[in-house]
Amino acid sequence: MVGGEIVVPRRHRRVPAGLAWTALTPFVVWAVTRSFGLERGAWATQVMTATPYAALGSLVPLLLAAGSRRRGVTAVAALTTVALGASVLPRAIGAADAATGRPLRVLSINLLYGRADVTQVMELIRRLEPDVFSAQELTPGAVEALDAAGLITLMPHRVLQPEWNAGGSGLYSRFGMTAQWDLVNATAAHKMPAARIDVPGTGKPVEIVAVHPYAPMGHHVTDWEQALDALPAATPEVIRVLAGDFNASLDHAALRRVLTRGYKDAADSAGAGLIPTWPAGRRIPPIITIDHVLVDAGVGVRSVSVHTVRGTDHRAIFTELAL
Repeated sequence: MVGGEIVVPRRHRRVPAGLAWTALTPFVVWAVTRSFGLERGAWATQVMTATPYAALGSLVPLLLAAGSRRRGVTAVAALTTVALGASVLPRAIGAADAATGRPLRVLSINLLYGRADVTQVMELIRRLEPDVFSAQELTPGAVEALDAAGLITLMPHRVLQPEWNAGGSGLYSRFGMTAQWDLVNATAAHKMPAARIDVPGTGKPVEIVAVHPYAPMGHHVTDWEQALDALPAATPEVIRVLAGDFNASLDHAALRRVLTRGYKDAADSAGAGLIPTWPAGRRIPPIITIDHVLVDAGVGVRSVSVHTVRGTDHRAIFTELAL
């Protein structure tokens, strides 16, 4: 009673439990699918690249669940947020290695049917001074334009499979290279040339693959998965680097299987694993990370950076390794 007037305490409204469960259910399905690699079919595979955004979005049903004051839905919501967060956050908190081995600088760019601005590509190469350049969607016209702009002088060694469509790829190097045509046995994929590089000052041979499986769209989702499975495993006898447009993120089980074969994602290791690489050069900023440099787990990662190039919808990825 206040001043002779009876004051009735206000009752805080609870969020209906049904609403909390309804909002939470899609995120539970997402977390289970991501955690156990259960994505099947083209649609689910493509959606999985948005897992970082799902992890952030899972905070909404968590707040609703807390507002319902129901232990069951709150516990499930908390576990869901933790599961999604645990799959995403480590990519942003890595640190560059303090490795002191022989440096190897790798640049990878999807040239978008060879339409990438040659001047900008060459400016990037001159500034970053890569030892190896992995080019996807490399056309005969792009080969000629790049050489005319000076690439033939900077990186005279090459293993090229250009095509007048998205299927061409190539490897350029400052050092001598020998093609390894049998290293990748993908039955249905864009060209993925491989080479052994004569890197001075290393105790082991160095091999690199220009990676570019089909995008997981429609019936190509099976080809995409088979192409990733066809990538060579790491081996103690050789230092291997896989660089290119994987059309896959670390939220895809198919790419994580590649990592289990002795690799690590350079950007993930350096804390740059959440920097998006596609689509670039559009009104909306890049939203997903599908371009990668995977390296032998024993190789140090000194730095990783991404760069926008006019004329292509992929950002270039540059990695400095310590062999």
